[in-house]
Formats: sequence, structure tokens, C-alpha cells
Amino acid sequence: MVFSSIIFLCGFLTTVLLLYYVLPKSMRNGWLFLTSLCFYAWGEPRYVLIMLFSTFFDYGNGRLIEYFRKKEKPAILPRLVLIVSIIGNLGILCFFKYTDFVIGTINHLTGSSLELLRLALPIGISFYTFQTMSYTIDVYRGEIKAQKNLISFGMYVCLFPQLIAGPIVRYRDIEHQVDTRVHTPERVAAGMQRFLIGLAKKVLLANQIGRLWDEVLGMTGNGLTTAMAWFGAIAFTFQIYFDFSGYSDMAIGLGQMLGFTFPENFDHPYEATSITQFWRKWHITLGSWFREYVYIPLGGNRKGLARQICNLFVVWFLTGLWHGAGWNFVLWGLYYFVLLLLEKTILLRVFERIPRLIRHVYSMLMVMIGWVIFACDDLGVLGQYLKALFGIGAPLTDARTVFVWSSNALFLLILAVGATTLPARLCRKIIPEKARSMALAGYTIALLAVSLALLVAGSYNPFLYFRF
Repeated sequence: MVFSSIIFLCGFLTTVLLLYYVLPKSMRNGWLFLTSLCFYAWGEPRYVLIMLFSTFFDYGNGRLIEYFRKKEKPAILPRLVLIVSIIGNLGILCFFKYTDFVIGTINHLTGSSLELLRLALPIGISFYTFQTMSYTIDVYRGEIKAQKNLISFGMYVCLFPQLIAGPIVRYRDIEHQVDTRVHTPERVAAGMQRFLIGLAKKVLLANQIGRLWDEVLGMTGNGLTTAMAWFGAIAFTFQIYFDFSGYSDMAIGLGQMLGFTFPENFDHPYEATSITQFWRKWHITLGSWFREYVYIPLGGNRKGLARQICNLFVVWFLTGLWHGAGWNFVLWGLYYFVLLLLEKTILLRVFERIPRLIRHVYSMLMVMIGWVIFACDDLGVLGQYLKALFGIGAPLTDARTVFVWSSNALFLLILAVGATTLPARLCRKIIPEKARSMALAGYTIALLAVSLALLVAGSYNPFLYFRF
């Protein structure tokens, strides 16, 4: 079940919210735990057991670590529990996500014919694995107290708003909201508006431009011009932003309706003027996770340039691999490792003397090339697409390309403006402050009506995060 579906909007969500507000506070965590399991089981009933195992496993690990600490047991004991937790979590993740990738790589390199396991990837496993791992690590560090109520902990792990596509909500982000939350009409209304804006991003923008990207990708090796390849790169650049940020908006809005404050995941990344700045604005919770639990523990930038380069390599190799079991994801991660290394050692100092517009154009060109690497999971297709992108063996344009660009120019302009802070700034400037809440309410109702119309019509509605 996905947020941008009629069954979720008109069935699941309505039922969950109505009973949530009716139930006494003491029963609300249990209700969210139960309904979150149902939400997950809708698409993958078998793999609910894996998520439940992760829940019980790290609930017990957290309690054990805290018990050993309070009883002043030897320091090796809580450390051993933490190691067991990390190995267990990563073991499950790697088994389901990377086994076939490793077998396929071995077959390719050695010419062997080992049989693939063809395991279905449990939806959202990368997200909830990182959440439970951060919980046990933070308990071990003494930064949070272990949750004693199993139902409350299970609710945190399985909470449906952020279960399958983030943001990655660490326990310490909502520690004081797990058992005590504030619900007000204003907060619920704000959550609904945030949710509907995210829904519109997904249905009205991401889905529509995504259809065009699929068409362009299908032309690879069959008359793809350079201009069309760039159109496709721009299309996917907008699709993944509005799809992912739309889902994050929906998750944050749902959290607000339920009394939670989830961390922000995007901060208009396409306004960045460097790749370093881009990654401070894109998928913020993932970047924060790798920084706190991988980069800094490895030594960060505190042990000399050579060690910093090694640490950056590890982080970006893992970041690429986290996104998917494919060599294109590894290449994508290493591509950003090279760009960030160049910026940290040379380019950021050079950028100080370069106009902002040129820095922005450079950043977006690099990001678009990166998204092409990310999107093409077949390395043969990726090679052909990159050749067309740079005009190698491909014509510059043709009549069809001119038609596609001209007929979609206005839509691309809307997407470009929508990815910036300009609409919000214009709203604050044009609409009087007293009238803004009413205008926003009317705007979001209109977005809901149009989004529902497209969903009822059964329009193109892909889900980009099954492989995560």
C-alpha cells in the first residue's frame, strides 16, 4: 500500500485517524503498532515477520545494554550486545538485498553458473534497519534511555508514515513523543496541508514527468539524440525530487496528524551552488545517519587528509550500495565521492571567485549526470545513454526532439520553479498574512481534488522505493 493510492487515502488513513482520535491515549501506541503492521502486510505479508524480528531483537538488545550498564557489569558485555545487534541487522539486510548481487557478480567474473536465490526485497528494509541500528548505538552511547514498553518500541519501528520511504527517524528524534504527544486542531490541520502538498508533488508533478522519462529511456540505442538525452536527464531529475520529497512531505504531514515531529528530509536541494551544499539539502536524514554512525566514528576529518579521503570513500561507497544492489549505484556513490573530494581539496576555494549562477549551473549539470547513472541499472544502457548525452555517435536533435522540448517547455518551467523557494516567497509577498491560512486551505483542497481525479482515472503511479 502506498500513500498515493485510493485505498490508502479513502480507506486505510481515514480508519486509522478516526479510531486514533477516539481511543484513549493509553491505547494509541498499540493502535498505531497494529495498523502499521497491517499497512506493511498489505503488500508483503510474509516479510512482516522480518520486521517483527528486528523489533524484538533490538528491543531486547537495548534493554540488555542498559541493564549491563546499570549493574556496572564489565564494559565488554554491553559492547558485545551492540556488536551482536549490528551484525544481526546488517546480516538480515545484506542477505535479502545483496545475496543475488554478489552471486551474479561472481558468475560474471568467474564464468560460473551459481543459481540466484531470487529473493524478493522486503519493502523499506534499508530504512527500518538503519532506524533500529541507530537506536541500539544511541543506547550504548548513553544518549537515550532504552524503551521499556515493547508496544511503544514496536510502534516506533513500524510506524507507517515513515516506514517504507523515510525520512530516517532516529529514536532520539522522537524519544519524548513516543509516549507523550500533543494533539491540537492547528497541528492536525497543518499536517493535513503538508500531506496534501506532498501528494500533489507526487501525483501531479512526479508521475507526469516520470512518464516522459520512461519514454526517453526506452529510446536508448534506438535513435536517441543528444537533446533528447538531456531532456530525459532533466525529466528524471525532477521526477526523483518531486517523488521523494513528496513522499517525505506526506510522511511528515502524517506524523504531525499523529502528534509527531519528524526531521526534515529536503531543503530545496536544486538551489545548491556546489555538490557539498546539495548533499546538505538532499535526503538530509540519510546524510546525517552516515555522518554520525560511519564518517565520524571512522575519524572524520580529524586524522589528516589521507584518512579523510579514505573515510569519504567508505561513506560514499556504502551510500551508493545502500540505495540498491547494482553496480550503477556503486558507481553513483563513487561519482559523488570524486566530486566531493575535488570540492573539499580544490574547487570550494575556486568557487569563492566564481559568480553564483555559474556555480549553480555546474552543480545541476553534475547532479543530472549523477541521476542518469542512478537511474540506469543496466550498465550497457548506461553507457549508451551517457554517449548520447555527450553527443558521441548521436545526432544533436531531430523533429521529434524539437516537438518534445517545445510541447513540454511550460511544464519544465513549472517544475523548475516548484523546486525552489520562489513560490513560498511570492505567496508571502502577494497574499496578506491574515488571508494566507484561508488561501492555503483552498489551494490544498484544489490539489486534493485534482490528485484524486488522476488517481481514480488510474494514471501512471510508479513507486520508486521498492528496491530500497
